[in-house]
Amino acid sequence: MNAAIVEFLAEKTPVTIEPNFSQNKLYLISGDVGPFRPGLPVDVPLWLGINLKQRGKCRIIPPEWMDVEKLEEKKEEETQSKVFTMMPCEHYLVIAQLILSTAPEDIPRAQEIKTLIKDIWDLRIAKLRSSVTAFIKSEGTHAKLDHLTLLEINTVRPLLPNTLDQLHRLTRSTPAAKTNRI
Repeated sequence: MNAAIVEFLAEKTPVTIEPNFSQNKLYLISGDVGPFRPGLPVDVPLWLGINLKQRGKCRIIPPEWMDVEKLEEKKEEETQSKVFTMMPCEHYLVIAQLILSTAPEDIPRAQEIKTLIKDIWDLRIAKLRSSVTAFIKSEGTHAKLDHLTLLEINTVRPLLPNTLDQLHRLTRSTPAAKTNRI
């Protein structure tokens, strides 16, 4: 799974929009959305909200977790905890990037939110890297990491199996090398 697939999955997340047009229900494969009435909020998949925003048909209402105070609390919680904390949304980074790049004018304090999301991402990735390093040094056979998002898992997925395979080959060849010297 790569970043494009993770983004595709994240785009299915419901988001609230405030349309500025009238239309009856849309019958989509993923389910019905609408009806759309000017000024009345309606939940739609993120991909549809972004499409409507790009065409000037709506205003995106940010998810409730996309608030400066809530993100500051989450950043502090992540900083204080030795383990990964539960994120407010499984696809927080992708959703924030898509909304902030498409509709920054709809998001109060958008630049602060962007910075906080990046800080939280950096904290979690640093924690993930140190966890992987500790796991490799301990020569463990399995590990349990709770509360990781799909995108975070996919950042270490290409590296980890190859690293563990090389370590296994090295440890397997070391006893054989010792017996050949004797």
